[in-house]
Amino acid sequence: MHGIVTPTALLPWLDPTSIITNSGGWALLVVGLIIFAETGLLVGFILPGDTLLVISGLLSNPTANPSGPIFGVNVWVVALVISLSAFLGGEVGYYIGKKSGPAIFERKETGLFSKENVDRTMYFFDKYGAWAVVIARFVPIVRTFAPVAAGVGKMSYKRYSLYNILGAIAWGVSLTMLGYFVGYVPVIADLVTNYIDIILLLIVVGTLGLVVAHYFWERHKATKRANDKPSDEDALTE
Repeated sequence: MHGIVTPTALLPWLDPTSIITNSGGWALLVVGLIIFAETGLLVGFILPGDTLLVISGLLSNPTANPSGPIFGVNVWVVALVISLSAFLGGEVGYYIGKKSGPAIFERKETGLFSKENVDRTMYFFDKYGAWAVVIARFVPIVRTFAPVAAGVGKMSYKRYSLYNILGAIAWGVSLTMLGYFVGYVPVIADLVTNYIDIILLLIVVGTLGLVVAHYFWERHKATKRANDKPSDEDALTE
């Protein structure tokens, strides 16, 4: 047996272990609200998602936490609450995109809410179809904006909701249960618990790095297209 050690997080307000242990009897509700915000509200991309699910499962394991499951309920109940929160968040995100999304994207032509990013996200939907809703669940930041993009693109609500619930269950159950079973391997459980702040920081830095790299790659392609396009004067002389 070994106990859960609460780390001194590099990012205390984003540390899943601290969030859960400091919430007392409201821990499961707090986790549900965070998942709801991360998957349904446009500001939710700054919140811990994947790591919160893994730690929730880990803290639900009686082997890893001898004092008993921290939520006071079976891990399947935890996974169900998380999945339900993710589903409801996705529904709200779709509603925001359908009702307000077009106006938001038309008003802001730069940044995360640019029309170009909407078009790029819709291309993602066109390429993968409705399964993009499921795949997006496992991609940080994308899972926050995908429901909004689906609403902006006016994807069929019934179709969206079907894949939304499939994605919410797949994401919520798989990562929560991953954390739960990690609790049976003391070395890995201690590594995840004691260094979750560093893991989280690396995830954030890695995600931002991908976003920045994608931004500069798109600028490079746009510049190349502009340079390769013949000017009006060249067209007249041909």
